[in-house]
Amino acid sequence: MTAQESALNAEQKQATEATTKENARYFSFLDFADEREYANATRGLIAAPASLDIRSDDGKVIWSQDAYGFLGDGVGVLIDKEVPDTANPSLWRNTQLNHFYGLFDVIDGIYQVRGYDMSNITFIRGDEGWIVFDPLISAECAKAAYELVTEHLGKRPISAVVYSHTHIDHYGGVEGIISAEDGVPIIAPEHFMEFAISENLFAGTAMGRRSTYQYGAFLEPGPCGCLSLGIGIGQSKGTTSLLPPTITITETGQTHTIDGVTMVFQLTPGTEAPAEMNTFFPDMNALWIAENCTATMHNFYTLRGAQVRDGNAWAKYLMEALSLYGDAEVVFSAHNWPHWGNADVREYIINTATMNKFIHDQTMMFINEGYTPNEISHKIALPAPLEKVWYTRQYYGTLSHNARAVYQKYMGFYDANPVNLNPLTPVDEAHKFVEYLGDTDAVLAKARKDYAEGNYQWVARITNLLVFADPQNVDARLLCADALEQLGYQSESGPWRCCYLTGALELRHGINTDRSHMVEGSRKILKYLDAPMLFDYLGILTDANAAQGQNIKVNIHFIDPSGSARESWILQIRHGVVLYEPGTAEKVDATLTMPKIAFLQLFSKEALANPRGIKIDGDAQILEKLTKHQVAFDPFFNIIEP
Repeated sequence: MTAQESALNAEQKQATEATTKENARYFSFLDFADEREYANATRGLIAAPASLDIRSDDGKVIWSQDAYGFLGDGVGVLIDKEVPDTANPSLWRNTQLNHFYGLFDVIDGIYQVRGYDMSNITFIRGDEGWIVFDPLISAECAKAAYELVTEHLGKRPISAVVYSHTHIDHYGGVEGIISAEDGVPIIAPEHFMEFAISENLFAGTAMGRRSTYQYGAFLEPGPCGCLSLGIGIGQSKGTTSLLPPTITITETGQTHTIDGVTMVFQLTPGTEAPAEMNTFFPDMNALWIAENCTATMHNFYTLRGAQVRDGNAWAKYLMEALSLYGDAEVVFSAHNWPHWGNADVREYIINTATMNKFIHDQTMMFINEGYTPNEISHKIALPAPLEKVWYTRQYYGTLSHNARAVYQKYMGFYDANPVNLNPLTPVDEAHKFVEYLGDTDAVLAKARKDYAEGNYQWVARITNLLVFADPQNVDARLLCADALEQLGYQSESGPWRCCYLTGALELRHGINTDRSHMVEGSRKILKYLDAPMLFDYLGILTDANAAQGQNIKVNIHFIDPSGSARESWILQIRHGVVLYEPGTAEKVDATLTMPKIAFLQLFSKEALANPRGIKIDGDAQILEKLTKHQVAFDPFFNIIEP
């Protein structure tokens, strides 16, 4: 049956009566008259352009606040507009607050440019220049923010850069404000390079594809499209970069004074990132809380895929921050807006710590009572006082997937039911469901009835099974899309909304393969890979089953620009598995001598056709053999269909 012949269609729908009723519930539950977060989001505005549309040299839109003009003016006045039925009122309010952009005064000497990317860029005034914290995702956005600061606060050089943690929205724009040749000191927590590279490389293709769902990369901003992601509005899509740190923070209490600014660092590993740190400015009595506190419940697990975060450690480090720096008069962060006044600062930090500790401890209680991840995700609820706090609302993270993350951290993916030890693949399971259900048309008729009654989660589930059994079942695709769309309209979480609406979009129109909508990780980071990371990535690229009959051993000598040997490794493929160890072996198939960067050619069939800088002693075909069973990853693999 074609879409034209079906009573269903591929058009975007408006909110149903059930969705309108569900969204209206938030008006009676939350205190929309409480404007304290509005006051914080708008406080200290120095300047903002009337229009903000950042473009690349070739005219590509890198970042746009103009696209969110339907929310209000975005420069200090929250326009009193009726919330559309297609938006959760709580998320709509958060989106309005995240739409405020421009240059803001935190306190004398500390300034933030907010709303120029998903994250904030912060400028600390030194004796001569600026110390910059977290230079955004894209160089174009960081450059525009620096120009705004220069225009209104005067021209100053960059004295230092601080990376608070290892996610790309906190370092990717660094080359928009400095270059490697500038010799500017760059400060970061220990293990920064290890995690900044590995997290984005080893699972980079999968994380990139899943990010298009989490961040709604192919959705248009609007009442029926993208809204806030909780920690900001969208992602910029410009030029990303990475310059390695020159100063590493290895312990809490480590202190550095640069350009007259004294900074005391607190390491917080395993919180919002594997390597992260807070910074206290004793001369200003101000606390930079990195991304450990924001204006939303955060993620213990992020939907794009990442290492599960430790909610217990997160709470512990926030309480440690209170113990060390609890007299601070202002706390400011890498996302959203600051909080002022010692009483509010302490309440803000302890509320966030309480929320994180509650999710951890309550989930562990349910685990020990024998509940499964899905059961826990439906049972857990924040204490009533915390539910009413605007900055603990579920705009980014949610109780549902945070509780499941705690379960995963301690118990793994298995729920202890032996039926789930070795489940069928989604396609095989779908075929068996359809076989048992019998008449697909009858199933769809029941699903339409459930849709009319507002049972959207079940409708999405049952129709998606039909899609996995038969991707050409147009009615199943379109009804599944309609159900996902209503779930998106009801979502308080921005990422959940984006995931639901992206799934609906792909079911209706297929996958959009335009890479310009995606954030591209910088190829420049590859030159900073150490040898084990290079070899590990070669192993990830190798189809070990296809290569299981292949056994190869080579010596690899990495040399410096003068040609002197810098490090030597034994690399082998054994039964298709890439293994390595430091040193030199006597009996090998070949010896390869090269600058480390030349090894990157093994990751590209095109570059390998005419390799440069690699000297081969021994088997002349060794490079071809090493890469014979290398796979090419598809950045647009299917998600919502088989």
